[in-house]
Formats: sequence, structure tokens, C-alpha cells
Amino acid sequence: MQSLEAELENARQLDTADLADAIEEIGFECTRCGACCKSAEPRSAENRAAEPRDAEADDPHTATVFPDEVRDLQDATDYDWRDVARPMPYGLDGAGDSVTGETFEWALQTDACGDCAFYEEADDGTGACSVHGDRPLICETYPFSVALGGTSQPMGEAVDEEGMVRAHECEGLGRDISREDAEDLAEALKERAVRELREAIAVRDEYEPADPDDGVVVHDSEGAKRPDGTEYDG
Repeated sequence: MQSLEAELENARQLDTADLADAIEEIGFECTRCGACCKSAEPRSAENRAAEPRDAEADDPHTATVFPDEVRDLQDATDYDWRDVARPMPYGLDGAGDSVTGETFEWALQTDACGDCAFYEEADDGTGACSVHGDRPLICETYPFSVALGGTSQPMGEAVDEEGMVRAHECEGLGRDISREDAEDLAEALKERAVRELREAIAVRDEYEPADPDDGVVVHDSEGAKRPDGTEYDG
């Protein structure tokens, strides 16, 4: 396995024209189905009608978000940190107010049904993002990722690949995409890969173990934080 530094250099050397070629070959057009914004196992229409909206989801939506992206969304919405992001659940134990542990990423906040807090659904079932212009890179580049170690994989299994590009489960795959849109996606995809690896390196270099009985601690590129985004001083 290559070091994170080596993978970062690989990310910086990615040719966006090659990435755009791959995206064109795979094809993509957003159908506004909303699947990428909802819990990983969306309930059926019958269950949604029968169950209250505050019922907890079994597998909430998880989309990684960088600390500066959280602040951008705060500025765009005037929300608190907790309204925008939550600790990535991996590595945490317990439930409710008794959750403890350390985790190494932030995820976009979810509602009681496990859907992204910024997801909106029209009466005809089509989905939209209430912060589309300020959405994080992982949302901007879905359903694509690059085949580099140390980078995040979005929701859904990889179902297609072309060169360095991986395509994940999405009903919009295989549809025609303009060269301009493919190039825009390629630029964002490269930026995301570079950002993710820089983040991973900074987290590794800044990491200091937290007290296991000291609640939830999130380690990001800026240091250790509490779930509300404030500095952890344990």
C-alpha cells in the first residue's frame, strides 16, 4: 500500500481531461431521484405513509464533509455546527446521550428519518438540495470517485469503472452527458481527491488519543473537536 503522501502526489497528477473522458464514457445525468440524499435503505412509500416522520432510520445517510465546508454551510444557512454536521458514526459506541468514542470524519447532518438535513422532496417525488450552490464536494461529484487509496467512497457499491474513475450506484448512470458538464465534474473530482488526502494526512499528523470516557471526539485536519465543533481540550 502506498503512503498517503504518495497517493496525494498521484491525486495532484490526475489529468482532468482523462477523468472527463472516463465520465463521458460511463455517462451520467441526475434524475433528481434523491437516492443519494436519503438513508442508505429508503423505506417504501407504504412504510413512509404508515410510519411517523420522526421514526429513526436504520441506516442513516452518510456523506463526508470537510470542516471548512461545514462553515460554508453555516454561513449559507445561519445554522449551528450541529445543524450542519454530525460525527461520523464509525468508531462510536452507545446511543443517545451515552455515545462515546473517537471518530475521524464529519458527516452531513440527517433528519429523524436518516435523510440529509438539506434534502427536500417535491409532491411529485423529485428531490432537491436546499443548499445546492454550497453543497460539499462529495455531493457535487456523486456518483463518481477515483481509485486512489485514502480517498472516501460515496454511498453505494461501485458498479462501473473507466480508467481511474469509479461509478457508484445511481439510476442516472449511462445517460448522455455534455463535455462541459463532464469537465466540470472532472475538475471537482480531482479537487475532492486532493482535499481528502490532505485532510487524511493532517488528521494523522495532528492526532492525539482522547480520553475514552470523555464523550465523543472528532479528529479532523484542524485538531480534535467536540460534536458542536468547538475545540476538545481534554
